[in-house]
Amino acid sequence: MRISDFWRLMDDEFGSAYSRVLAADLVLGQLGGVTAAQALEKGVEPRSVWLAVCDIQDVPPERRLGRDIKPKAK
Repeated sequence: MRISDFWRLMDDEFGSAYSRVLAADLVLGQLGGVTAAQALEKGVEPRSVWLAVCDIQDVPPERRLGRDIKPKAK
């Protein structure tokens, strides 16, 4: 997963403003007691960070892959 995918998933699930607050303030014990932003800065794989956020925020499994994006019409 790319960091841009991480942010898309965060924005889709929590909204663009709140996703930034969560990333900056929510401490993820699963990743050693750092925030999502700190984990990404340290080079933790974005997918691992996303799943840790999902776990602590109780995001249901069916929403962890993000919303369905319809293909563009040709």
